[in-house]
Amino acid sequence: MSPSFTKQMDSPVKILIVDDNQLMRQIIRGSVARPGDDIRECSDGDEVVSTYQTFQADWVLMDITMHGLDGLKATRLLKQQFPGAHIAIVTQHAGKEFRDEAKAAGAERYFLKDDLSTLRQTLVRNIPSGFDPESESKTL
Repeated sequence: MSPSFTKQMDSPVKILIVDDNQLMRQIIRGSVARPGDDIRECSDGDEVVSTYQTFQADWVLMDITMHGLDGLKATRLLKQQFPGAHIAIVTQHAGKEFRDEAKAAGAERYFLKDDLSTLRQTLVRNIPSGFDPESESKTL
């Protein structure tokens, strides 16, 4: 397990935000950023592998619906090339079918964009194992 998952809430974390909406990237950044964090952004799924290769983020926060390569395909591609990558889906899609697809693609967590209140806490604590379809922030 990466040392980043045992950090305190105020410890620096490397985060890669992948969303084609610039305003949404800013909102997510505002929800998770703390002093010392290293945060990078990609505007679509096509950029994520090359950015991750040089950045090696503790967490990738991935939207599903994007221009070009969508977030589910980008998640699969990233996990194929970097099996140790930790990916959380951050989306407006609440349906179970999207959660199931995200899990199959290799995502570990699932957050809805209308409630980012637990996102930071999840980024710095240990990832629980298993899948709980009823939890607020979904463990996939």
